[in-house]
Amino acid sequence: MARASATASLAALCLLAAAAAAAVARADPVYSGELVPNWSKQPKFKLQNLSFSRQDGLQLLSRPEDVIRRRLGERTGVIKKMESVPQDDDEALVKLENAGIERSKAVDSAVLGKYSLWRRENENEKADSNVHLMRDQMIMARIYSVLAKSRGKLDLYKELLARIKESQRSLGEATADSELPKSASERAKAMGQVLSKARDQLYDCKEITQRLRAMLQSADEQVRSLKKQSTFLSQLAAKTIPNGIHCLSMRLTIDYYLLSPEKRKFPKSENLEDPDLYHYALFSDNVLAASVVVNSTIVNAKEPEKHVFHLVTDKLNFGAMNMWFLLNPPGDATIHVENVDDFKWLNSSYCPVLKQLESAAMKEYYFKADRQKTLSAGSSNLKYRNPKYLSMLNHLRFYLPQVYPKLNKILFLDDDIVVQKDLTGLWEVDLNGNVNGAVETCGESFHRFDKYLNFSNPNIAQNFDPNACGWAYGMNMFDLEEWKKKDITGIYHKWQNMNENRLLWKLGTLPPGLMTFYKLTHPLDKSWHVLGLGYNPTVEHSEIDSAAVIHYNGNMKPWLEIAMTKYRPYWTRYINYEHSYVRGCKISQ
Repeated sequence: MARASATASLAALCLLAAAAAAAVARADPVYSGELVPNWSKQPKFKLQNLSFSRQDGLQLLSRPEDVIRRRLGERTGVIKKMESVPQDDDEALVKLENAGIERSKAVDSAVLGKYSLWRRENENEKADSNVHLMRDQMIMARIYSVLAKSRGKLDLYKELLARIKESQRSLGEATADSELPKSASERAKAMGQVLSKARDQLYDCKEITQRLRAMLQSADEQVRSLKKQSTFLSQLAAKTIPNGIHCLSMRLTIDYYLLSPEKRKFPKSENLEDPDLYHYALFSDNVLAASVVVNSTIVNAKEPEKHVFHLVTDKLNFGAMNMWFLLNPPGDATIHVENVDDFKWLNSSYCPVLKQLESAAMKEYYFKADRQKTLSAGSSNLKYRNPKYLSMLNHLRFYLPQVYPKLNKILFLDDDIVVQKDLTGLWEVDLNGNVNGAVETCGESFHRFDKYLNFSNPNIAQNFDPNACGWAYGMNMFDLEEWKKKDITGIYHKWQNMNENRLLWKLGTLPPGLMTFYKLTHPLDKSWHVLGLGYNPTVEHSEIDSAAVIHYNGNMKPWLEIAMTKYRPYWTRYINYEHSYVRGCKISQ
């Protein structure tokens, strides 16, 4: 925004400079015959835009520097005001830019005297105004001489001074045309030639226009380059783990493995397979994020004792995740933590993703290929190498019946969400024989299938509607009984095997999810799940406050420094920053 304001300010200053140039240029006298520019010969030519009183002329003859101050004073004042405004005060900058533009427009209609420099003397040969004309010529000649000297055009400067001396000799003390010598008319025309020459050299409108266009083009290219760099850096920031969270995980892991085996067990293990309770699936390698999901769910639950949380993490964070919830049990709710590496059935012979990740081509794609040397060039490629797309924690959502074979329904939650209301009503929603209950995300042409899938591929074009509405992962109610009947995992395997060369979709789990659950998804009311807090700054607080679940999907996760500050409090309110581990790792709001 600051760069956009600076660009606007630059454009405004250019307009002011051009207006000032035009104001001076309009003061040049125009003559008949060979000395008159072509545009002055047009029918009904009449310019009365900028004039001087005789008193003005007499004052300015002795002090040419006053002319510059007088003509540019107002615009200089506007420029100084713009320079004094803080860069982050966008509204004030816009007001001053508009004021400057309006002032520059006002020059066109300024009338300061009873006669104008812009006259065609041959229209009225009897007009008794040659004295005034010559005085005005001398005024403009002095102005141009100052500008010519300041710009190093010494030949023009000397020529102007010579014409000024000639005009002074001709004018003398004359107050009427009858008192002028016969040579005055010729000297006035000669002065007109010099003034036209000075105008052309000092103020070239075409050159100014070209320079302004070049400046705008350069600014536009810089903006595009900075956008690419911003994308790259945001992707890089999204991949990183903050020091505080890394510290928290390490400390918890150390303390967990110092516990005796009997102290590492969670209570109420009998609830883990009870289909009459409310079961949640949460797959995460972020201890702090997982704690917010669990804590916010329990705080807003009407009957916490009926809620069961199934957490799955990786080997690296297994100890930390266990230790955190052993130290901070979720009230009367049940919780259980598992290690994804302990699922021995999840191997490359069964799972297409694992098989593909073992191939040389995939390793080349994710780890070696297209390593760009610049920030902007590598922005689009970096997201394809985000570790989350390689982690089985991200693909485990397609194996829910295998992980929880004795459950009928389960609510899947991402670790970048916050629960704000009791969610038990979701178990009462009739999915009408569908497998997936989710909030749709399409609006007009946004988030439809053609945004995620490659419809130039016949396998996609023949099986899916490009205008079909997309939906969101993050909060999904899955009917595991219907899942088994329709062999959802088998459908997923089919499409994943066909996408080995990434010709159907590029990355992530949403595209294969859209394909796998095509015509098997029941749309939930949008108030259940509000998205965009990780990328969209226009989400209204009223919409957030009324939502059951809010989702920080996008790069600006609430635990990162790049998070949007206005949305972060919805997440931080569920963290105890006085906790000894949190405080010890210097994690702060």
